[in-house]
Amino acid sequence: MANILLEMKNITKTFPGVKALDNVNLQVEEGEIHALVGENGAGKSTLMNVLSGIYPYGSYEGDIIYNGEVCKFNKIKDSEEKGIVIIHQELALVPEMTIGENMYLGNEQGKSFAIDWSRTYGEADKYLKQVGLNESSRTLIKDIGTGKQQLVEIAKALAKNAKLLILDEPTSSLNEEDSQALLDLLLEFKKRGMTSIIISHKLNEIAYVADKITVIRDGSTIETLDKKKDAFTEDRIIKGMVGRELTDRFPKREKKNIGDVALEVKNWTVHHPLYSERKVVDNVSMYVRKGEVLGISGLMGAGRTELAMSIFGKSYGKNISGQLFINGKEVHLHSVKDAIKHKLAYVTEDRKGNGLILSNPIRVNTTLANLEGVSSHGVIDNDKEIAVAEEYREKLRTKCPSVEQNVGNLSGGNQQKVLLAKWMFAEPDVLILDEPTRGIDVGAKYEIYCIINDLVAQGKSVIMISSELPEVLGMSDRIYIMNEGKMVGELSGEEATQELIMSRILKSSKGE
Repeated sequence: MANILLEMKNITKTFPGVKALDNVNLQVEEGEIHALVGENGAGKSTLMNVLSGIYPYGSYEGDIIYNGEVCKFNKIKDSEEKGIVIIHQELALVPEMTIGENMYLGNEQGKSFAIDWSRTYGEADKYLKQVGLNESSRTLIKDIGTGKQQLVEIAKALAKNAKLLILDEPTSSLNEEDSQALLDLLLEFKKRGMTSIIISHKLNEIAYVADKITVIRDGSTIETLDKKKDAFTEDRIIKGMVGRELTDRFPKREKKNIGDVALEVKNWTVHHPLYSERKVVDNVSMYVRKGEVLGISGLMGAGRTELAMSIFGKSYGKNISGQLFINGKEVHLHSVKDAIKHKLAYVTEDRKGNGLILSNPIRVNTTLANLEGVSSHGVIDNDKEIAVAEEYREKLRTKCPSVEQNVGNLSGGNQQKVLLAKWMFAEPDVLILDEPTRGIDVGAKYEIYCIINDLVAQGKSVIMISSELPEVLGMSDRIYIMNEGKMVGELSGEEATQELIMSRILKSSKGE
């Protein structure tokens, strides 16, 4: 009989105005990969925060039994001492420090006031080898990509002698190749006897890697599926998550009304802000029409975000050259304020870092990009601000107790809705969406797709950057393909396929 490594019994966790977990139960066997799935706000991350001691004993009801022992964790250090290590969706690494320094931050090697650097880097290199990362531990974090940074976090967990590894959306910022490598690494750890809990919205990855799947909905445990007995199809998992069949992932637009060109760039070139000799966007020309969803596809590092941010009031890059036209007229946007004035909006891929003020309420975040809309003679009208926030809360179906709730306490999907509301209230004509559904569940994705369709039905233009090919194919009227800073292809929505997009990228990489 399999050994139960972890049991969470009748876990209930309440925040002001909301019950986040309601009598949740979870059993994890030693040596298995156990997936937690559910819509945003279902309680997955909250449950793991209870387990890891982020929410200390006494702040919740129920029991944590680990290795047969009832545990009362008061801080993260307590759970880590037992071998329970959590890796959060937002990587906790210091860019200006080396890999080795990051791995042993708070767990320094040596005596007080005398760090043994030789041991630090020697041990770090050993763990980097175990996760298959071919980098020196003396390399700075800022000099390696996101995929490698994720491996550093795993190596850091191994250095803490992890027995139970918890990964919260580990592939949300990775391309397909890096995601596959990470999943294969988890399977390799499983062979070595490691137990893992993985939270992910990428259901194909869950089906590939997990032995069991526990579904959480509205703070309650719905069911646990076992690969040995149950079908791990995406449709089956979705039914448990949302409580119904989701027959179509991408809502159809009844009537397409695509009009004149709304925005166009010609021969657009952008240089890296630090390495000015390096072109990150190289002589790009593109356009989007009114009432059109334009997809921009490409691998990570292709230059898509850099292109979008440079168009949006030159908020990225140096030595920017080329022409920008809005409604056929050439414009020069030198700041974000200029861009907003010309009815342009950019929804960043980094909602927590650059998009929202997490310590402020929904009300404040909703009106940030258009304070004039809620003020008189330079003074904000609180009642008007509340009314606007309530209107968008209702329109976008944002789940929250009130618009006074801090955005940092919302789930990822609901944070994304607040970010969309912020830019929708600015009333743009052209909306650039950078990875609009990253890290959110299928139900919330569908709602955001409906919002996109509503916007273009009103004659707005949407430029959607996405690393998820099914999303680009399912939503776009037309698709540009970027690689290494250049536009390497343009396809209509009807002719585009995953194979065709990837072949254009691969051909351009070979210089064909």
